Amino acid sequence: MNSPAHLLRITPALPAASIDFARELIAGLQQRPKSVSPKFFYDAAGSALFEQICELPEYYPTRTEIGILTTHAQAIARCIGPHAEIVEFGAGSLRKLRLLLDALHEPLRYTPIDISGEHLLDATAALRRERPQLDVLPVIADFTGALTLPPAPDQAASRVGFFPGSSIGNFTPDEALRLLQRMAQWLSGGGLLIGVDLVKDPAELHAAYNDAAGVTAAFNLNLLVRANRELGADFDLARFAHYAFYNPLVRRIEMHLLSRGAQTVRIAGERFEFADGESLHTENSYKYTVDGFRALAREAGFTPEAVWCDAAQRFAVHWLAAPQC
Repeated sequence: MNSPAHLLRITPALPAASIDFARELIAGLQQRPKSVSPKFFYDAAGSALFEQICELPEYYPTRTEIGILTTHAQAIARCIGPHAEIVEFGAGSLRKLRLLLDALHEPLRYTPIDISGEHLLDATAALRRERPQLDVLPVIADFTGALTLPPAPDQAASRVGFFPGSSIGNFTPDEALRLLQRMAQWLSGGGLLIGVDLVKDPAELHAAYNDAAGVTAAFNLNLLVRANRELGADFDLARFAHYAFYNPLVRRIEMHLLSRGAQTVRIAGERFEFADGESLHTENSYKYTVDGFRALAREAGFTPEAVWCDAAQRFAVHWLAAPQC
């Protein structure tokens, strides 16, 4: 019988991020069905693979959201206002952030929060060189857990959240509600600019998560590469297969790693059995209607205001005003 995850002997020599990964992966492997949070995709290699995904012809969200941010930059800037602090949740390559900064009037500080410390520090170092007048304060943290933001700059007119890329879809509706409620508190008196992927033809969604080049498959399997490298696990990558599909009943893409045959995996001295065809569920990506997401934001305490979509109604960018707490 496997030991409870919190009692496992995980070497204290591991970095804190690896210890969190070990505990959550082991706990997820003890569940039925097996699952793990998608936040652990984003080590340095996973972050680089995701940047490749964003450039794929099948993967519409990135270029569609960039098109929206570019087309409506001035309207978005008017909503945010001058002298704002921008807090980005889950900072990536900062490409979208640069578009936003170009449109804003004298933003005072950029505070990116990301779990992947190496990737975050590299990206923000480049931003500092480009914009020496901008105060850049990276925070290496998991914003889905306990988080205390640094005090806002004294001169900042507002604290504005930036959550692009449809990452809100990685959370179940209940989890998304709780996260938005916390964001409403963190951004008191300011607002949130958030990207949301919309419900659409399942064939288009299937193609986006099963690209012909196999980059999404490599991204999914990299989670096992990371476990082998950081945790001393013995996942055999040739014996797991990428599997992604759209579940129309709950309006979400599900991403899994399927076991090719019965096998045993070892992590931290524990054994985990996989049956033939059993999956490790690695990600959900929920899709929303515009009205459905506005209702969720309202329930979380925000006041939905402007929303911008592309002509094909593939993607939406929402401006949500935060309450004064």
